[in-house]
Amino acid sequence: MKVTQSIQKFIRDEEGVTAIEYGLIAALIAVVIILAVTAVGTALETTFNTVANAL
Repeated sequence: MKVTQSIQKFIRDEEGVTAIEYGLIAALIAVVIILAVTAVGTALETTFNTVANAL
């Protein structure tokens, strides 16, 4: 009987689910930041190359 109660309590516990959701959100934000920094870096490199070639 105690094992069944423990399993039911584990199934009803939502703290783990919340932690996973926050982890996924943080990972998604990190991916967006990486993509944005990469795009800005590429544009900045192009600008510097244009300036260097003009000099």
